[in-house]
Amino acid sequence: MASERDNDVKFLDIPSPPNVHGLDIGLKAKWGRGNQLYVFPSPSEATELVFELRRPQQQPQAQIHEVRWNTDMYSPITRKLVNESHNTFKALQKFGSEINETNRRTQLVKFSRRYRSVMKACVIDLQTSIDGTIDESEKQEFMGQVQLFEIIELIWSLCEILFIENLKGGAIMIHLLDWVKWHFTQPNELCQHALQEDNPENSSFYWDAIYSFVLQGRVGDARSLLALHSLKDTDTFTSIDELLRKMPIYADFSGLTLGEFDLKWRYWQEECARRLDDGDFGHQKNLETICKILCGEDQVFVDLCDLCQSWYQMVISKHLYTNPTVKAFDLQYHIQPCIDAFGGNSQLATLDNIIHAALEFDIHQVIKESSAQLSNWWFSAHITDLLHHAGQLDLQKLNFGSDLREFLLLEYSTSLMSHESLWQVGASYLNHCPEFGRAYLEHYVERIPLTTEKIAQKVLRLCEQQELYESARSICKVMGMKALQNGRLGSALSWCLKSKDSTFATYLSEKFLVEYTDRGDFSNLDIIDNLGPAMLLSNQLTFLGKYCEFHKMYADGDFKAAASLLLSLLTARLAPKSFWMVLLTDALPLLELDDVIFSSEQTYELMHILEEISLCDRLENVQAANDYKETEDNKSDSKNKAKLEVEKEKVELLKIGLARNLARAIVVEGNVQT
Repeated sequence: MASERDNDVKFLDIPSPPNVHGLDIGLKAKWGRGNQLYVFPSPSEATELVFELRRPQQQPQAQIHEVRWNTDMYSPITRKLVNESHNTFKALQKFGSEINETNRRTQLVKFSRRYRSVMKACVIDLQTSIDGTIDESEKQEFMGQVQLFEIIELIWSLCEILFIENLKGGAIMIHLLDWVKWHFTQPNELCQHALQEDNPENSSFYWDAIYSFVLQGRVGDARSLLALHSLKDTDTFTSIDELLRKMPIYADFSGLTLGEFDLKWRYWQEECARRLDDGDFGHQKNLETICKILCGEDQVFVDLCDLCQSWYQMVISKHLYTNPTVKAFDLQYHIQPCIDAFGGNSQLATLDNIIHAALEFDIHQVIKESSAQLSNWWFSAHITDLLHHAGQLDLQKLNFGSDLREFLLLEYSTSLMSHESLWQVGASYLNHCPEFGRAYLEHYVERIPLTTEKIAQKVLRLCEQQELYESARSICKVMGMKALQNGRLGSALSWCLKSKDSTFATYLSEKFLVEYTDRGDFSNLDIIDNLGPAMLLSNQLTFLGKYCEFHKMYADGDFKAAASLLLSLLTARLAPKSFWMVLLTDALPLLELDDVIFSSEQTYELMHILEEISLCDRLENVQAANDYKETEDNKSDSKNKAKLEVEKEKVELLKIGLARNLARAIVVEGNVQT
């Protein structure tokens, strides 16, 4: 079943870079996320110098090859396994160590069975996919995955029996018989073949099916087949049926102590041996073989080794009929004769070595063999974590400072990080690696492609949860620049506020002001109106927020407050000088209202600012005249002249408006004083 998995090293065939005019070109690689490399041609320093001297079109085109490995968990079916087992893993991490031993064992067995149910569901889905696909290569891939997870489930269930259910030692035969029954189904197949005949006893599969049932301790199934024989009512058949019916099987709910069961079993086996010695089955060699199995004779197991399917099934069958109360730890002392019956140690395959290590209670060897031979880290990481919680694992430090559990969790999470969606699951596993988990997470977060805002938000939320503030700021800056390059100022500002980058905030504020100058209104007003304390990030952003607040006051008819805010923006010099004229132009409607909005002092302040603008404009015009010779056909000069005319007209209107307002303000203030 499991032998038979190939573990040959896989090689990636990358075309050799072209040899351009005798120049050497090699290969270089850069790490991606997790199990991911980017491989590309790389010229030597001398070759690169030659390329620099060439025209761009003469330089060879480079291709980047993406290399991934351990990707068998990336298919839709196995991704379901990854996500569901992750939920079990998280629940297990919350499992308390303060509960008593009995309840602890019960809960750990439940967690183990949850993992196994996830595996079983995955196998069923894969088998359904095999039946539903017509592509031969895809079918072979599914079949390989079915075989892999059947092997994993076989090893896992044995580890559950030996290390979880039997934490304190004790009789485990009933659990081992269930393990054999569910994982080695040859008796069922033989029985089906026999029952297809009109007369089953004439089938070549009939007696093999009965022997197989007896070897697995399934005496009820064996008796059912014997009842189909034409000689079932004879004394010999009745005798063997009686022995099978009376065979004691120890179970937790039997009500017998181990001592009482052992006494009952020995009495029953003595009866089997007596009938065999008396020659009760001498004329029925097949029934005699069954009785020899019940008596636990060594040679009969060797003769029927083909029906045992594997040496470890033989170990269980022999103990069933020689020492049914065997303790888990004692199984290892009876392994070698069974291995020799199947060809010796030289014939052991990968699965055999793992089962051998488990039966010898060598947990570290089980994990080592599984990690080296299985094609992914799923099994090694989760069984190690479960054994850690069961107190079965020695958490000694490895050479690089981490214990075995953390090392395997790191490897498993690394194998998930290069996938477009499973990186979130991988990051969750890193949270439970106290030594190196945070460092790994920081490293991987920097390499997650931020292709959409949805992904960026997920990565940002992860960084905030794990307090990776520098990584969070870096993500916000990257997304802010992307939004700006795509012309989405509102989104860029939103990311900028999250990154708290004052320089970028200043730059974006100026972009908003330029947009207002060109269009006459603001886009994304909802973001600007709700800046709140975030507007204090930079002076320009503060001005932008307050300027929008001015427009809101003006629209609401609160002219006094709007005028006061407008004046404060001018006098505080928060706005860039290029925007002063816009602010003064916004003051013009307030100057023309029926009510006097600006006092004389405020009007003088506005006049002073207008004069300062006019002086700056005159200096700029003189400088432009010295640097530029006037031509008749120059279009830009015509535009500049038109612009200057508009600015002059604004200045004249402002002077008139300020003068009128000053006169009105003086009269009003004089009347108030009088």
